[in-house]
Amino acid sequence: MPLMVSISGIRGVFGDGLDAMVLVKYASAFGVWVRNRASEIGTKPLVAVGRDARVTGELCQTIVMETLRSVGCDILDVGLATTPTVEMAVLGAQATGGIILSASHNPAEWNALKLLNENGEFLTPEQGKAVINLAAAGTVTAVPYTQIGGYSAQDYLPYHIQKIIALPYIHPKQIAAQDFKVVVDGVNSVGGVAIPALLKALGIREENIIRLHCTPTGLFAHNPEPLPEHLSEIMEMVKSTNANLGIVVDPDADRLAFVAEDGQFYGEELTQVTAADFMLSHKPGPFATNLSSSRAADDVVATYGQTSYRAAVGEINVVMLMKEVGAVVGGEGNGGVILPDLHHGRDALVGTAIVLQHMVNTGKSLSQLKAGYPAYSISKNKITLDTVDADTVLRKIAQRYHEERISTIDGVKIDFPDEWVHLRKSNTEPIIRIYAEARTPNGARALAQRFMDELAAVANTP
Repeated sequence: MPLMVSISGIRGVFGDGLDAMVLVKYASAFGVWVRNRASEIGTKPLVAVGRDARVTGELCQTIVMETLRSVGCDILDVGLATTPTVEMAVLGAQATGGIILSASHNPAEWNALKLLNENGEFLTPEQGKAVINLAAAGTVTAVPYTQIGGYSAQDYLPYHIQKIIALPYIHPKQIAAQDFKVVVDGVNSVGGVAIPALLKALGIREENIIRLHCTPTGLFAHNPEPLPEHLSEIMEMVKSTNANLGIVVDPDADRLAFVAEDGQFYGEELTQVTAADFMLSHKPGPFATNLSSSRAADDVVATYGQTSYRAAVGEINVVMLMKEVGAVVGGEGNGGVILPDLHHGRDALVGTAIVLQHMVNTGKSLSQLKAGYPAYSISKNKITLDTVDADTVLRKIAQRYHEERISTIDGVKIDFPDEWVHLRKSNTEPIIRIYAEARTPNGARALAQRFMDELAAVANTP
């Protein structure tokens, strides 16, 4: 399996492309970048390091931390932690960078280095390129023994949660008064620890938190991507226990999806739509998301007289656009909520707090909220690249549809009057993703299938 090196991190299958030497190569390059960056901005070269619950996580984290120390970086060991918690640790500790050992929604055999700068944000394309160039040069060497970095450890989940409940529009007493019953699916990773801890801080009683796959063994109980076809168990449990909602996260808890009280999937696309609805009711301003996200977000933002902006897929692309336009909230349609009042990163914990507070403020259940939002359906598909030159295929598709409203900033997105399709290479897997949205599930599936057939036909055309 080839190593995936992109703005989304250094990602691969452990033992088949990702190994100790790869970890040392990129961790040492990042360490040198951190030292250089610390000199530029006048800080100490401190790196916060955390991991999700993958079986290879502790091993990989140990290699990474000791490698960083060997090139002169101090370490803040955040331990088992969600991606947004590590991002908050960078900010709280005033670190110069951070590393999360997590392959996000990828299967259990995968792991990755996700790299952060001093803002607790993923590296910009320019910063990422600098690290990759350092790694490629192969000139990084250890510092003398008198300059080896130090080590400290701290659990930053309490800090993360405290910052969320301190937000002026989150009111734990109001949430507690609703006596919500909640089912949590933590897919046997760190979200199974973090989400229940947040719920308790928001006033939900321990006996009303029903844990499903919340032991952080790293042995994922089902496909870790929070899509409805993987979540039949929690959908049934929400209904059978008369819970008010179900909460689903991916292994590093930067993606968030819900199940409504009737056992129906609320949808990861509606996570950021609900967050936008909540935030714009408190704080007017622009909204930003990526090209693959539902038009429902644009429709809801427009009801507040605000503008919705679109970036290339990839969290840092959305974050950079949010900063450029001054967005008060943003995210990605894969269940990512980004709240600048807390930090510029996708955060399932703050997304959970926002949705619960929105239920309180509106007096509506999740099914009632869903009924009030624009009805769209997205079909999410993917095809393996194999030997196909994806860039050439996508360029031919763009040429075929040049008379339509298209964007080529990230693959090819074609906006038809009542539907759209987005074709792009994945940043995290050797695949082409095909996202199609229409007014009905059948319409979305038909549009997706049409373009999957076209991709195959174009790939086989000389």
